[in-house]
Amino acid sequence: MKRIAILLGAMVMCSLLDAHSVGAQEVIPLYQDAIPNSRSVPSRENVESDGVVTRIWNVTVPTMTAYRPAKDKSAGSAVLIFPGGGYQYEAINIEGTQIAEALVRQGVAAFVVKYRLPSDSTMLDKSLGPLEDAQQAILVVREHASRWGINPDKIGVMGFSAGGHLASTAGTHFDKFFVSDPQGISLRPDFMVLVYPVISMSDKLAHMGSRDLLLGKNPPDSLKNFFSSELNVTDKTPPTFITLAEDDRGVDPDNSIEFFEALRHHKVPAELVIIPKGGHGFAARIPPEKWMPPLISWMRDNGWVK
Repeated sequence: MKRIAILLGAMVMCSLLDAHSVGAQEVIPLYQDAIPNSRSVPSRENVESDGVVTRIWNVTVPTMTAYRPAKDKSAGSAVLIFPGGGYQYEAINIEGTQIAEALVRQGVAAFVVKYRLPSDSTMLDKSLGPLEDAQQAILVVREHASRWGINPDKIGVMGFSAGGHLASTAGTHFDKFFVSDPQGISLRPDFMVLVYPVISMSDKLAHMGSRDLLLGKNPPDSLKNFFSSELNVTDKTPPTFITLAEDDRGVDPDNSIEFFEALRHHKVPAELVIIPKGGHGFAARIPPEKWMPPLISWMRDNGWVK
């Protein structure tokens, strides 16, 4: 079923406020051995905060932090979260930690992925580094799902802004293996959640800052097409929930609309929720309990939330 919702009034608070404790956190390296596609350079990772957004810069060693619900509250599902930041940094708190905590309150395990940021100085092919990490994160969670009490058929991805581009890339290129997967574990997310996402790398729609950092200046059409998720939707693309603000001036809303239309034409279950005000990056200004209720309802309808 395809649904478009334009929320014109105040959003109703939902059971996001019915909190139970957030489970213990565990930081998990994505790779046990050498990190693929990496140059041997000293780490320059650093963290900055302006009091609202905590940003991680120069990520070269990818990890994910696990947040798990209590066993008696678990829905058996999991979401891998990719914070945004234009492929320049990662807004790890507002688009990572606070989202994970909100999902855990719904009984959903959450894994905040700190993925490598593209850089010619740290990668052999900077365009593939983030996607490699996204695929590896899916592989690790699915491979060890029983350890965390997760149903391996209920693992989704969630991304914000450029993190939304990464999530949608993982969801449209799951059949192309960029990491070692000798057991043939499926890299297909079971669902996608895209929040004010970058989708396209086309000249018409691209967020140029994200495109320049990921693909470089003046990338060839083949690279732009490969990383334009709206061009890579198939009948097997995972069910998708998309939300954004109508007044987004950072990323053209047509990114989300064209992706939704591609899903619709391929009969992929999808829901598009457009709020009237909030701008780009509204997670920094609107608390989760005010914008996430439609998402939680969608997840509940599909059996990913109890």
